[in-house]
Amino acid sequence: MKGLYDIHTHIIPHVDDGADTIEITKKILQMEYNDGVRTIFATSHFRRRMFEAPMEKIRQQYLQVQQAAKEIAPDLRLILGCEFHANLDMVETLNAGKRPTMGDTRFVLTEFSEAHDFRFIQERCYELISNGYEPIIAHAERYPVIRKNLEHLEQLVDMGAYIQMNADSISGVEGWGMKRFCKKVMKQNLLHFVGSDAHNTGDRKPQMGRCAQYMEKTMGREYADKILISNPREIIEEGR
Repeated sequence: MKGLYDIHTHIIPHVDDGADTIEITKKILQMEYNDGVRTIFATSHFRRRMFEAPMEKIRQQYLQVQQAAKEIAPDLRLILGCEFHANLDMVETLNAGKRPTMGDTRFVLTEFSEAHDFRFIQERCYELISNGYEPIIAHAERYPVIRKNLEHLEQLVDMGAYIQMNADSISGVEGWGMKRFCKKVMKQNLLHFVGSDAHNTGDRKPQMGRCAQYMEKTMGREYADKILISNPREIIEEGR
């Protein structure tokens, strides 16, 4: 498949635990392009007391990544975003423009800790929604409170949250149990987006192509197109 979107990556060098150098970034971009990806969201971590790179530095480094993408192919598009680790001040931070949304839309890639309980996840999503934002829950399959109870995922979707799962979780790289859970989520039509969550070219490399093949085989071409192309395209083209 060509024209894929990868909505979750850590390819901006020197700003979080992702790419260490621009050379690694270039290799990741080439791997993505070879896999059929044509639009990539650069979503560096923002987490208090852990990942707090100044936005000036992020934007400066992002320009290098854009240049690297142009050198690989003219149709490889980069979009700035952020993986925002949920906290009590996130709406205030977003309203002040201190961290970017997904491509200047109202979508916010929102991360939680595995230790967070369901009430905290619900409350943070509700706060975002009630302030005009649209939370995309990052790698939702990772959170035990969601994996243990699929009804929690249904409740989050019903309240207006969107669900992103990682490509490697879906295709089985992260183990059979994770793959089985992801398949259940897809069968119940609770998945909206996929991201590689790529950090490097080794143990956390992008494998969107492998995921696309598995999704097409398991769920059909129409479903794969919807999740990997149509849904993320709406973020950019329509801003919902």
